[in-house]
Amino acid sequence: MRIAIDGPAAAGKTTLARSLAEALGFLFVPTGAMYRAAALACKRGVALGDLDLQVREGGRILLQGEDVTDLLSSPGLDDLSSQVAVESRVRKRLVEIQRAIAAGGDVVMEGRDIGTVVLPDAELKIYLWATEEERARRRHGEQGGDYAEILAGIRRRDERDSTRPDSPLREAADAVVVDTTSRSPAEVLELVLTLVEKARAHPTR
Repeated sequence: MRIAIDGPAAAGKTTLARSLAEALGFLFVPTGAMYRAAALACKRGVALGDLDLQVREGGRILLQGEDVTDLLSSPGLDDLSSQVAVESRVRKRLVEIQRAIAAGGDVVMEGRDIGTVVLPDAELKIYLWATEEERARRRHGEQGGDYAEILAGIRRRDERDSTRPDSPLREAADAVVVDTTSRSPAEVLELVLTLVEKARAHPTR
């Protein structure tokens, strides 16, 4: 079974995908981390054609065979990965890798174009959403800093993600939209587990 989770920054995608994968015994695939790993590969001079990315249990990312998961939280990589992600040739290569991973077994894959581009025939598609203000509040609570600057950054990222020419952020026509603004992570997980059971009981693909 392939479960696609999409949505804007700080909507709760990674938290949901990780806990959902653990609950179901599926592989958790964080595609945002894969783009950060691609940015790291760029910094290291790895040619795109030679790029080797693998995902292991718990969403651990291997770059050229090295576990680089703990190196991917650098703020500098966030900025670089955002730039790398708009490159069509990079997106094409990562989509190939992500589809190959999904072909290997049950996955929960989260990102911004999973249900629309990477896995358009996924058995269940979830689009997570929350207000800009709530998403900025969450980021502020996690990272600190200036709330107004964080909110402005969220809005810039939303604009860039939704207007890029290649694989823009948008909800798939058959995605279930889940508003996380006033829901706890546990409540979101409970809701989505119910959707998984419905998808299993009434498969459409």
